[in-house]
Amino acid sequence: MEVEQRNQRGSSKVGDEQWVNDSKVDHKGRVPLRSSTGVWKASFFILALEFSERLSYFGIITNLIIYLTQVLNQDLKTAAKNVNYWFGVALTVPLIGGFLADAYWGRFKSVVIASVIYLLGFALLTMSQYVPSLKSCKTDACAEPRKAHEIVFFVAMYMISIATGVHKTSLESFGADQFDENHIEERKKKMSFFNWWNSALCLGLLLAVTFLVYIQDYVSWGVSDIIILSVMTISFGIFLGGIPHYRHSVPKGSPLTPLAQVLVAAFAKRSLSYPASPDQLYELSESQRGDPRTLCHTNNLRFLDKAAIIESQDVETQIIEVKNPWRLATVTQVEETKLVLNVIPIWLSTLLFGVVNAQGTSFFIKQGSFMDRKLTDDFTMPAASMYSFTAVAMILTIAVYDKVVIPRLRRLKNNERGLNILQRVGIGLGVSILLMISAALVERKRLNFIDPQQPRGGPSLSVFWLTPQFIFLGIGDAFALVGLQEYFYDQVPDTMRSLGMALYLSVIGVGSFLTNLLITIIDRVTEKFSSSSWFSRDLNKSRLDNFYWLIAVLSGINLCVYVILAKRYSYKNIQKT
Repeated sequence: MEVEQRNQRGSSKVGDEQWVNDSKVDHKGRVPLRSSTGVWKASFFILALEFSERLSYFGIITNLIIYLTQVLNQDLKTAAKNVNYWFGVALTVPLIGGFLADAYWGRFKSVVIASVIYLLGFALLTMSQYVPSLKSCKTDACAEPRKAHEIVFFVAMYMISIATGVHKTSLESFGADQFDENHIEERKKKMSFFNWWNSALCLGLLLAVTFLVYIQDYVSWGVSDIIILSVMTISFGIFLGGIPHYRHSVPKGSPLTPLAQVLVAAFAKRSLSYPASPDQLYELSESQRGDPRTLCHTNNLRFLDKAAIIESQDVETQIIEVKNPWRLATVTQVEETKLVLNVIPIWLSTLLFGVVNAQGTSFFIKQGSFMDRKLTDDFTMPAASMYSFTAVAMILTIAVYDKVVIPRLRRLKNNERGLNILQRVGIGLGVSILLMISAALVERKRLNFIDPQQPRGGPSLSVFWLTPQFIFLGIGDAFALVGLQEYFYDQVPDTMRSLGMALYLSVIGVGSFLTNLLITIIDRVTEKFSSSSWFSRDLNKSRLDNFYWLIAVLSGINLCVYVILAKRYSYKNIQKT
């Protein structure tokens, strides 16, 4: 394909999307292939911001339960719920942020707004550690922290949580937008982008759970906040410096309106008979639509096809000029609606993975704080540093998968993907079951090792007994989380990609809320029908091993349901032009 290169900065229109600083489009309306240097240069500025955002995010979440129990003096059950509430808000707010990014703000503007809120939240959090009237205690230790500190602390934390929700979905979609799917080479680069995106995420995580949590535990929470605020400020400046290199997509208005129009039109025509051939359904011609990414007709959810049936009055009134969108939809609009309805069962069947994932930032860390963490006579490892095994496992798994497994599968199966997206997610769901079995066995061993008559159980098991479950967590994330990222970006309509990222994040967010629901139900049931709750104030008198076994069983049942849904799933099919 020959293209005419621009010699000066400019923009070009592709369908309804605006691409900045690119070559002119070809005769089919496609953005021409950029060099690897150009694609990855834009990605670098975006990955830099992702690294710092994940550094700050994990610097908070991995040690939050320690802060709540040791500084704010909350009991285990309350602290775990507060961690899950914060985690849940951070990962369900994207449903709103993603909608605003797709419909009105655009992804770049959403990232900028979220980054500003992020910085303001960390500035307020830093103030709560240093302003005398806002500090948790007048002295170094106190039984009851100041109410003013609690209020400012939680306001700052939820500002950060909301900013995370908007930031995460918009930045990742914006990064993926730098790769044009109409070119096979850029499409392959985008597959690698999701893998390396998570490598940047893991590098931020690794630094957070080693360096930052050590600062928090042994130096000062305030110093940690200052470091995070500084890094975020610098990386935000780097991100803004990449503006000349970015591709920007223009928001097209609410992506939900066309879906509603299809549903209304299909219901209005419910009594009509299907045409003899799908070719008789309404679709714009290539010259009329301008957008090369037109969806092929599929036979699933056929009742929606009635929205694209051309009635006699449509022909008589020349449908192109006077088409009523609430009465007649195109095949592509119908197929986009099918895509959205198809992802709902997959989303539901992955929520148990979110429940498993939530344990890593709450109960796993608290377990570690009750175990032997002494590495030398002078150094005791922070409990949250065990999360470094998760980061390393995820980085190594992604690297091996991207550079070794996928190239071989591509040659073996003779296709560009190698392993389909839902197969990758299914492997991660299977690993999550092994994770919970490992966690249950280790917790049972820990409880058998301690002496309940001694303070904190006396001599404790080494914290490195938790290593397998943290490694399984990293491997599971490398398959399931990365797979879900790609799935929800790729399988939703092009106009809903930020919202697609929000659906992926909400798997973990809703999983956190489900964890709290499980804790509440199990706490009441076990208090009523047994000698004590599974979630005692004292971790050594709790039965987290039983809780882990329950999650493992539920995850096993869920995996069976997921496999059935995945086998029946019909992937997005783009017409070749």
